[in-house]
Amino acid sequence: MRVRAAKILVLFGALFNSLTHAAMKIAIIGTGYVGLVTGTCLAELGNDVICVDIDEAKIDKLNGGKIPFYEPGLEELVNQNVERGRLNFSTEVKEAILFADTVFSAVGTPPDKDHRADLRAVMAVAETFGQTVEKYTVFVNKSTIPIGTTDEVHNVISKELEKRGKSPREIEALFSVVDNPEFLREGAAVKDFLNPDRIVVGVEDERARGFMEYLYRPLARIGRPVIFTDIKSAELIKYASNAFLATKISFINEVANFCEKAGADVRQVARAMGLDSRIGPRFLHAGIGYGGSCFPKDVKALIQTGKEFGYEFKIVDAVEAVNAKQKVRIVEKLKTVYPDFTGLSIAIWGLTFKPRTDDMREAPSLDIIPKLTEGGAKVRAFDPVGMENARGILGEEGIYYGKDSYDVLDGADVLLILTEWDEFRGVDFEEVKRRLAKPVVIDGRNICDRKEMEDEGFNYVSIG
Repeated sequence: MRVRAAKILVLFGALFNSLTHAAMKIAIIGTGYVGLVTGTCLAELGNDVICVDIDEAKIDKLNGGKIPFYEPGLEELVNQNVERGRLNFSTEVKEAILFADTVFSAVGTPPDKDHRADLRAVMAVAETFGQTVEKYTVFVNKSTIPIGTTDEVHNVISKELEKRGKSPREIEALFSVVDNPEFLREGAAVKDFLNPDRIVVGVEDERARGFMEYLYRPLARIGRPVIFTDIKSAELIKYASNAFLATKISFINEVANFCEKAGADVRQVARAMGLDSRIGPRFLHAGIGYGGSCFPKDVKALIQTGKEFGYEFKIVDAVEAVNAKQKVRIVEKLKTVYPDFTGLSIAIWGLTFKPRTDDMREAPSLDIIPKLTEGGAKVRAFDPVGMENARGILGEEGIYYGKDSYDVLDGADVLLILTEWDEFRGVDFEEVKRRLAKPVVIDGRNICDRKEMEDEGFNYVSIG
């Protein structure tokens, strides 16, 4: 994976460096997943970038060449651009704002207890921007924010400038606010930024549009579409996109559940559906539901925002309900083989919500494993990169964290596959069978071939 990612970066780097594009000065506020990827890739496009965070430990780590999360290819790209002098890290927010002609707010918007996006960090950045800005600067919301938030940000900045004695004319001349939602998939974020399906920019005036057109010109020149919209449409596009993709996942999972009752094969159904150009094959893979930092949060936030506007998203509501049940469906399947979990030894492959990331947010494993241990089972778990994060959330009680995919099999009564890491597809299943106490595999991601598994002598249970 690292070799493949490195080759992609070399290809993109050679292409972008061949383009004439004078550097812009950019500040990225927030060095989480979105902020760090955005800042690094904008530096790769030839801009001068300062990434800022109030977390000193994180900035020290970044200055030492280490990134705080796993993302293929990102660490190499960070270090390359630091060496070139185009990427720097700091805790000085105000200095970064004064340096920049474009400020990206990429702070977190986690859900609150009512599933609304928590906008306190976004508004804090807006306040600091208003307290600091001295020359015309574009303020770009990169965080995922509900419809109407950009107007609130504009008002917060304006009020801070009023407190500084600025006139309405001076305020208008000092800044513009833009909404520029991110569409980065964990595990493929660098590729998604440098070779995007589309770039969405919500603008309020032509001056800001000119800045953003220039910023994304290197991507536009290689045929990547830059779509300019009004502010509210841009805010909604991210939520609508994620809700639609989540809908495809929940829909095919419902079809899979029906296939089990009716005797059909969901993989054959999904393949034929996906060949219809109006539907497409992506996100039509039955399994144990979606997780991660985006789909669960954005689906719930869209439902809640709808309520605030007096609208009920009935389809999206159902998507969320189906996913909640689907996450633990594998436990129901296990009960058909072992009705009592007491003393059962269960091997688990995969802990993260998806492959090629160490992200545990909303991972199905977090719902599944507690049900197993509470039922009296002993769990033997392995994930290629998510072990440390999983241990921090799930703890040690009743769980053994193995050295590799084979280690956790020793003496286990059953193997559960929860994440579709490529390395699980290529294992020696004769060795798997030899190590397991009983040849039972429950595949929550349908990565194995049923006939091959049954020919090997496994009791193989899949989804749909």
